[in-house]
Amino acid sequence: MNLFGDDGHRDKDKCLGDNYVGPQTKDTQVQLVISLTLGLSALLTFCTLRPRWKSLYAARKRPSDPTFGLPVLPDSFFGWMPALYKITDQQVLASAGLDAYVFLAFFKMSMKLFAVMFFFATVVLEPINRRFVPDSSPDTGSPQSLLFRNYATYRSYEHTRLFGDSEPPEKDPDNSFNRNMGYLWSYLVFTYLFTYLTLHFMDRETRKVLSVRQDYLGTQSTITDRTFRLARIPTELRTEESIKQLVEKLEIGKVESVTLCRNWTELDRLMEQRQTILAKLEEAWSVYLAHRPLVAADEPNGDHGGPDAADEEAGENDRLLRGPRARSGGRSRPQTRFWYGFLRLQSRKTDAIDYYTEKLRQLDEKILAARKKQYEPVDLAFVTMDSVAACQMAIQALIDPHPGRLLTNPAPAPSDIVWKNTYASLLSRRIRSWGVTIFVAVLSIVWLVPVAFLASVLSICTINNVFPSFGSWLKEHEIARALVQTGLPTAVVSLLNLAVPYLYDYLSNHQGMLSQGDVALSNVSKNFFFTFFNIFLIFTVFGAVTSIFDVLRNSLKDTTYIAYTLARKIEELSVFYTNFIMLQGLGLFPFRLLDFGSVALYPINRMGAKTPRDFALLVQPPRFYYGFYLPTALLVFILCLVYSALPNGSLVLALGLAYFSLGYYTHKYQLIYAMDQPQHATGGAWRMICYRIMLGLVVFQLTMSGYLALRKAFTVALLVAPLFVGTVWYGWEFRKRMEPLTRFISLRSIKRSEFEGGEEGEGSGVILDGDEEEDLGRARRELLRRGSTVDEEREKGLRFVNPSLVVPLEQPWIHQDPPPPLVEADVSDGQTTPTSGWRRDGPGPGSQTPQQSQGTSREGSNASSVVSLGDTHIWRE
Repeated sequence: MNLFGDDGHRDKDKCLGDNYVGPQTKDTQVQLVISLTLGLSALLTFCTLRPRWKSLYAARKRPSDPTFGLPVLPDSFFGWMPALYKITDQQVLASAGLDAYVFLAFFKMSMKLFAVMFFFATVVLEPINRRFVPDSSPDTGSPQSLLFRNYATYRSYEHTRLFGDSEPPEKDPDNSFNRNMGYLWSYLVFTYLFTYLTLHFMDRETRKVLSVRQDYLGTQSTITDRTFRLARIPTELRTEESIKQLVEKLEIGKVESVTLCRNWTELDRLMEQRQTILAKLEEAWSVYLAHRPLVAADEPNGDHGGPDAADEEAGENDRLLRGPRARSGGRSRPQTRFWYGFLRLQSRKTDAIDYYTEKLRQLDEKILAARKKQYEPVDLAFVTMDSVAACQMAIQALIDPHPGRLLTNPAPAPSDIVWKNTYASLLSRRIRSWGVTIFVAVLSIVWLVPVAFLASVLSICTINNVFPSFGSWLKEHEIARALVQTGLPTAVVSLLNLAVPYLYDYLSNHQGMLSQGDVALSNVSKNFFFTFFNIFLIFTVFGAVTSIFDVLRNSLKDTTYIAYTLARKIEELSVFYTNFIMLQGLGLFPFRLLDFGSVALYPINRMGAKTPRDFALLVQPPRFYYGFYLPTALLVFILCLVYSALPNGSLVLALGLAYFSLGYYTHKYQLIYAMDQPQHATGGAWRMICYRIMLGLVVFQLTMSGYLALRKAFTVALLVAPLFVGTVWYGWEFRKRMEPLTRFISLRSIKRSEFEGGEEGEGSGVILDGDEEEDLGRARRELLRRGSTVDEEREKGLRFVNPSLVVPLEQPWIHQDPPPPLVEADVSDGQTTPTSGWRRDGPGPGSQTPQQSQGTSREGSNASSVVSLGDTHIWRE
């Protein structure tokens, strides 16, 4: 009997399923060379460019701001490494915020966990494997492997039993009590030990994260901390006064303000149109000024003087239909074509600057008129209380006896709100949410086809069938074969991990969520589902698209089938996943430190930049999105767990330790010095991390049970079941005890006046450092205030109001310094752009530098730095 049974009918299909990705053990050496070459080249390039490109690699560092106390990294080649290592968790939290602290806490916990597991796997388990376990590496795909022989026998037995071709064979003897197979009990022991260590480290880190989160949020008093979201408001209560009276009758505190969301569709659309016109006007001016002669002609009246002054009295349509402007001072003004008339079938060219200036003036008048209108209220409001305690009591209580009415939830930060979704109906948001969810589920199945196709195309087996001569050449050249069979599959999977998150980020932004923090968490969930389902399951349980239905059908007839299949494929693909972790950690993390994407795109963006606003955006710090980095780290964590107790598990654990060590310091540098975080989820990613760690434990236990059953140690395999029950029970307890503290602030943690003597909202708690409870208590008693947290700095001067109602209208940014925002009098007088904003020799008397404008706007309305720097992501949503 051959590997697949007596008939051997599967030999002709040997390129399907099992042989899609099959690198050999020797290929790991080639992958190591590739990874080290990529990683070291990127690291050396970063060390060379870092002191030269500080606008990119130190974009967040503010040397003049002593609040955060961050060290100035030396400009020496490797001098930045010790300085980065010495930065404490307290400084991370103070400079990057709670979300960054939680993200890095996962990497730090993984480092500690896998260091301990690596010690036990190397000192205890590896000698047992070397002494007792026969060589089971699938180097040639031949039936010499004990694992494959057992599985081939199992498949033959199952075929006859399920399909009735012959009588089922006699029951296999249980090797659990075979003295020659006694080493199998060590796998059971280490399954229990590694499960305990994982839960222990996760539980301890969870308690630390919760303690830090409670102290961090409990000792600050931002407007977000004092505001809750009130949803499902009945029609009779949809006024600010009614909501205020309702909440104050609960006797939990005084209401400072109520923001009742209304249907601002018209206003928001006008603001979006204004941004489009403003960008076109700035581009037209940049084209016009770029062709300025060396010696400008004498123009005493300026570009808007002369005969055109009489046009101020003309109608709006006359201004828009004006013909081309004559040459002025030797410069030809840019032209634009617009369509008008019946069904917009007529068109003509006109002066672009005049046309967009007039369009902008008309929109400004419409916006000012729209801001004075009254809009229909919706069933959502933001209620700001006079204290954090009052707000938390409202959030954690049931307000109304009727189900589904007056629901309270924590409010997102004002700059984090997606305002266009606040006035969308509940039905429309649910339809969008379920639509995106169903689309992602269908898309995950569709992904199986290209992923499996790419994996099959890159396999040696397929190459031999399609290109026999090339396959023969690869067999003769071992290094080239290793590059094709090892480097290309792992590179394809890594590229998918880089590309797919952009699609899921787009879908998450159109799911109807109320805040960017919720969008970020949703993006983490979607991308993890892709990496776990498509990258993990397709290469393990299913193997190929054609075998999915066979696996599902057989698993319904035999519940142990998936465990057998998972265990067999996990060991078969050990080299592939080892190479995948190696490439992700040693090869790609230095490229993330280099920020290769920003470096590669900078010349393109630089060539495409035309206006001063475009150039200002070029020097803004890149954005750090957790949904792009966390899912892959979670997959690597699960892979390290799954392989930890298997043969060669010490190698996987060593690579996992290297992955999380490099990842910790890479992301630490990015979050502190180089990149900004647009979301504010108050550490909500930690509960998602914990649930996915528990999912990894279930997969680990299922794999070990199947691995032991393949060796006919059925009793030992059955004894893994209590671990599964214990993990599920821990998850249930985690949901009841831990998860509420990741969403709310406990009343005992609110210590606003205990640590500060100044005005409310000016100070905040400091970050706790230390691993033990007594260290946390001592740090809490020795709490040292640094003035304010990064969250308080972000929210200073903000209000819960739609920015479209209050944001100052921007003038065109034409020269180096941004102009001041428009005032209502300028628009009403018909002067869309004050003269000072149009001077050629510099800014006008009222203009500001970007730093000055940013500070002014932050102290003012909800615009923050949006007005001066043109970063419209806050209010365009």
